[in-house]
Amino acid sequence: MASPAIAVVGSTMTDLVTYVQRAPEAGETVVGDRFVVGYGGKGANQAVMARRLGASVAFVGCLGDDSYGDRYLAHLADEGVDVTAVHRVPCPSGVAPIWVEPDGTNRIIVVPGANDALTPSRAQQAVQQLSDVQVVVGQLEVPQAATAAGLAAARQRGAITVLNPAPYASVSAELLAQADWMVPNEVEFTELAREHQVGPADGADPRDEAQVRALAEVLGCGLVVTLGADGAAVLVGSQVHRVQAPAVRAVDTTGAGDGFVGAFVVGLAQGLDPLAAARLGCACASWSVERDGTQTSYPSAQQATELRTRLAAELET
Repeated sequence: MASPAIAVVGSTMTDLVTYVQRAPEAGETVVGDRFVVGYGGKGANQAVMARRLGASVAFVGCLGDDSYGDRYLAHLADEGVDVTAVHRVPCPSGVAPIWVEPDGTNRIIVVPGANDALTPSRAQQAVQQLSDVQVVVGQLEVPQAATAAGLAAARQRGAITVLNPAPYASVSAELLAQADWMVPNEVEFTELAREHQVGPADGADPRDEAQVRALAEVLGCGLVVTLGADGAAVLVGSQVHRVQAPAVRAVDTTGAGDGFVGAFVVGLAQGLDPLAAARLGCACASWSVERDGTQTSYPSAQQATELRTRLAAELET
């Protein structure tokens, strides 16, 4: 299969991960089992997953002028991600302290740092200057105006645009207008529905097909809702399809949603239909939750190729 070209307008975060038997209550101190420093940030996670699936990936974002920034820039380059459009700015790089409990449940605090320095003009120019791009994806860990500018530039080039509304915040009308696809998880779906007054007052249910259709109509874009162990709900036309996730034992769910998005956009860029792209996303996310860490939990380039080849064979039968 041809190598698709993808751009990610997004964030980098150095993950400071503590594994604990249980999270502390307010004012309480607990002893952790172990501590790991890793590479994260929703944008960078999605870029790395897409790159390991064989895509040509350009990253658009900002890093600080500190040692965290030095290490992260080298890491992205080592992964084979194009870092030409990564700007260094005079402030700390983004970090994300994370607690992970034995059942894989995680609690994350995002400290944006340099990610907030991405400007609309930088994002727009970066996407405009790409030699080739089929899909551009953004999230909500950098300023929405910058993401909107990057997606608008992508649309002007005829590229597909994907927005992962995470971590959840009210999505500006400017940004929403540039999204061809929205990929929320269950919590984000509920928040989007509440904001747009879709579904019952006590919270919309992404497993309710009528509510999925109603939200997609209000948003004016395609909709894929990730459902954790239950896979994903994908709206194609007026019909909601369920894509099942492989049955696995979750160890650490950190970064699984980003693994889904990174794989999903590769599928779209490859020309797969949305259901097949979502199946690839579920396969990569399920692989991720069986392993510790964020990007370290993703399949390697060789493993990702084998996974994609196996899925393609299944789709042909």
